[in-house]
Amino acid sequence: MSGIYIHIPFCKQACHYCDFHFSTSLSKKEAMVEALIREMELRKKELGEEVVETIYFGGGTPSVLSNAEIQKLIDAVYQHYTVSEDPEITLEANPDDLSGNRLLELSQTPVNRLSIGVQSFFEEDLLMMNRAHNATEALKCLQEAITYFDNISVDLIYGIPGMDNTKWQQNVQTALDLGIPHISSYALTVEPKTALKKLIQTGKVAAPNDEVAQEHFMLLVDLLESNGFIHYELSNFGKEGYFSKNNSAYWLGKKYLGIGPSAHSYDGISRSWNKANNALYLKAIAEDQLPNEIEILTETDRYNEYIMTGLRTVWGVSLDRIGKEFSTQYLHYLLQESERFVKDGLLSVENNILRTTRKGKFLADGIASDLFIVE
Repeated sequence: MSGIYIHIPFCKQACHYCDFHFSTSLSKKEAMVEALIREMELRKKELGEEVVETIYFGGGTPSVLSNAEIQKLIDAVYQHYTVSEDPEITLEANPDDLSGNRLLELSQTPVNRLSIGVQSFFEEDLLMMNRAHNATEALKCLQEAITYFDNISVDLIYGIPGMDNTKWQQNVQTALDLGIPHISSYALTVEPKTALKKLIQTGKVAAPNDEVAQEHFMLLVDLLESNGFIHYELSNFGKEGYFSKNNSAYWLGKKYLGIGPSAHSYDGISRSWNKANNALYLKAIAEDQLPNEIEILTETDRYNEYIMTGLRTVWGVSLDRIGKEFSTQYLHYLLQESERFVKDGLLSVENNILRTTRKGKFLADGIASDLFIVE
């Protein structure tokens, strides 16, 4: 099984914290849709006999597309690839794009999962982040979405300057009260070359506090797990049967094809990525060229990636798999370097699976990097 990711590189406005690839000009939207379809055709042999189990519209803001454009792209996937009988088809969407009529029409397309970028239910937070929607729209769109869709995920951001524990818990509780079955939650991070970075440098916004973010994270884990959610990946929590199949496939090392500017692909041996430039992408596709770069993964690359993805998930890192798929020194190195984290209560080993403990979850990425092999 494999997945197809389709990057929609457009947004109505730029969020202050975002460093993803997008344009706020929609003038090339129609041309981009045609180019995405053409790229699918050009790359139709890449998945071979693989069956596509997931189709994921990411961005950017995929909900800026019309329902007809979304349908057109889905049709192209079916035309050029073998798709499973019941694929998970996810659309990332912003609340301001999800009116009642839009949701009704979307429910009549093959899209069967929504990932809604709420981020916060508080107006001051949305203004600070320069989100395109307001708090009223955030709540209203979810109230209407649950009448049309069963499989809904909500994005929430913690560690926002000025957000105390009570306010953070209210954010999470609002999603719980609505019966949302999946929550993705991320710490507010300050990326280079973003508006947020400049706002902090000029003293207009306070810098996020790591200790506050960690406290919010532990509150999130406790609250969601007490409400029947499974913390199946560092930033993702789902009720049984509502894990993201697309994201789970990525963490479990399955193949995926990335279509669109800046999109990444992985086939188990190599990784490729398209140019993060709309104009260059459109020009290359018009000339039937693939605007991408390819990296052949070394054994060390594959080991490091498995450590990174494995420690972020409930499935952990299989020591048996390390022993079977990698040279002997990799398992010896991992056992030696992980010992100190086990002693500190940050990692545990059970049934030959190395996992982060509750104490170590928030530090998973840092622990993983310490277990990397650097050539």
